[in-house]
Amino acid sequence: MVEYQQKDRYNINDLCDIVRLLRGEGGCPWDIVQTHESIRSDFIEEVYEVIEAIDNKDSVLLREELGDVLENVVFHARIEEEAGNFCFDDVCDEVCKKLIVRHPHVFGDVKADSVGEVLNNWDAIKMETKGQETYTDTLKSVAKSLPALMMAQKVGKRAAKAGMDFRTPQDAVACIAAEKAELDEAAASGDSGRIHEELGDLLFSCVNAARHLGVDAEQALKDSTEKFIKRFGITEQLTRDDGIDMKSQPIEKLDIYWDKAKQIIDSEENKND
Repeated sequence: MVEYQQKDRYNINDLCDIVRLLRGEGGCPWDIVQTHESIRSDFIEEVYEVIEAIDNKDSVLLREELGDVLENVVFHARIEEEAGNFCFDDVCDEVCKKLIVRHPHVFGDVKADSVGEVLNNWDAIKMETKGQETYTDTLKSVAKSLPALMMAQKVGKRAAKAGMDFRTPQDAVACIAAEKAELDEAAASGDSGRIHEELGDLLFSCVNAARHLGVDAEQALKDSTEKFIKRFGITEQLTRDDGIDMKSQPIEKLDIYWDKAKQIIDSEENKND
């Protein structure tokens, strides 16, 4: 057992001390053996839980989940401090300096009266501070660990800043049909490599269309997936009510139940409206 004075209220310094004690001699066996790699997925999961709290407009849960994310930040910084690379204070120092440099309209004498001007300044400063000399450099700097739809949307957005983009949302949507035709040809050929490529192009075109239509592609797909789950659940319940095992039925019969499920959902939504 380590010695630690418990308090009625703690702050960031206490969090750093607690993490240090957890990883120190006499601390927690689990915490001691963790590495950046071993807790990488935990960090991602905590961030998604923050997003869920935001989506649910749950302030109590948001406070808790933000704490979990902050603990992960402190934990990773502690691992680096033990390796002699940097500490949590260095993390705070760097992000503060970055914020000051990227907000010259607040902390300097640069004039920026609109959101557009702020973003243009931000992009220019970011390119300079990161040593990005070309637009291609900005595309390559998009994190490859992002979910594919988010990465595609971000790459498309940065390409647009270089002038490489569709002229209208209609042009972006039309590209989907063109890519679909190429996928049809690939599917007919049976060439798995070509199918893989053309399917990827089709998905990328959908993301570009989403961007032009002001839709978050990641959220749109998530919402559609949730809608599918709900409709699937009603479909299964309808078949069970009729004493039918879904797995034993042909798709044509399941489609009838699927359509009934859609009618039920539409009816519920109309009542709510």
